Amino acid sequence: MAKPAPLVPAIGRPMSEVIRDRVRNAGRRYHANDNISEFIQGEAELDALQAEVADRIRGVLSSLVIDLDHDHNSQETAERVARMYMEEVFRGRFQPMPKVTEFPNAESLNELMIIGPITVRSACSHHLVPIIGKLWIGVMPSGDSKLIGLSKYARIADWVMSRPQIQEEAVIQLADLLETRMQPAGLALVLEADHFCMQWRGVKDAEPHMTNSVMRGAFLRNPELRREFLQLIRR
Repeated sequence: MAKPAPLVPAIGRPMSEVIRDRVRNAGRRYHANDNISEFIQGEAELDALQAEVADRIRGVLSSLVIDLDHDHNSQETAERVARMYMEEVFRGRFQPMPKVTEFPNAESLNELMIIGPITVRSACSHHLVPIIGKLWIGVMPSGDSKLIGLSKYARIADWVMSRPQIQEEAVIQLADLLETRMQPAGLALVLEADHFCMQWRGVKDAEPHMTNSVMRGAFLRNPELRREFLQLIRR
């Protein structure tokens, strides 16, 4: 069980500075794809952080020479963007992991299970533009495995992906989490996604797909099992 975040007084200081000090005092990192919810103490601090984000975005818009006083389309843009970041597209950084009930493998299931495709949405941490794709999860349970409900896979995936991410790291992060919680005999993940940093900017390729996979346990050792999983998800 993680120790509670050390209390750092918030009065008269920017909330981001307070939270950052708590993370540092705990010897933890705060990369773009990390969850920092344990260092945020209640809704009031989340609200204060969101207000600070809105103020900083307002400064960015002003530096882009956008008239925030007279352009009716932009007057509330900063607040909208801050709310979008904090409550939607990056909520996986600021909210704790959704509750997931695990139950024992009472029937000693040992056949391949495939979950997907699950639609996942994230944002490239280089440019903060969308990554949208499909995720498949293969699970080979053992008698000692813990099982979770079907909808929980989507909730866990959404929690991990709702942060600024690099696709290659996101798949590993999700695999580590599922492997730790379920303790399967084998775990396989395949993520195929479109990157808007190549559609909207850069080379502006119309179909910039990226596919990557993670294979653990039985899927790594058994080429027949791996082949079965890959063939089934391509049907």
